[in-house]
Amino acid sequence: MKKAMTVVLLAGALLLNGATLFAEEPAKMSAIDKEIQMLRQDLRAQKKQIIAANMQLTEAEALKFWPVYDEYTRETTKLNDTRVSLIKEYAQNYDTLTDAQAQSLTKRYLGLDDAVTKLRLKYVPIFNKVLPARKTARFMQIDRRLGLLLDVQLASEIPLVQP
Repeated sequence: MKKAMTVVLLAGALLLNGATLFAEEPAKMSAIDKEIQMLRQDLRAQKKQIIAANMQLTEAEALKFWPVYDEYTRETTKLNDTRVSLIKEYAQNYDTLTDAQAQSLTKRYLGLDDAVTKLRLKYVPIFNKVLPARKTARFMQIDRRLGLLLDVQLASEIPLVQP
C-alpha cells in the first residue's frame, strides 16, 4: 500500500503544481486547466485501484460497494472542483490579495473542509448498508489517508499568504 500511496502523492504533486499555477499568465490557464482535469482523472483511477487492492471485498460486497463508491466519488469530485477553484482564485490574486479576499478565501476553504466531513458522515450509513461496519471503517480510513496525503502535497506547493 505504501508504494501505491506514493504514486498518489506524486500524482497529487502534478495535480496542482503550485509553482506552475502561481507563475502562469491568465492566457495560459486554459492549458493548465486541461492538464489539471486529466491529472485529476488519473488520480481518481489510481485511488480506485488502491481502494480495490486494500478493501478485501468479496464478490458480493464488491457488486454492492462500487456503485456506492462511484456516487461518493461524484460528490467528492464536486467538492474538489470547489477546492481547485479556490486555489486558482488564490493564485490569480496572490500578488494583490486584499484582506477582504484573504478573509473570504479562508472562510470558503474552511467551509469546504466542513463539507468534506459532512459528506463522509453522510456516506457512512450508506456504505454500512452494503458492507460490514469494519469494512466501512477501513474504507473511510483509506479514503482519509489518501486525502491527507494529497492535502500535504498541495500545502507544500501553495505559497503562504504574504503579510
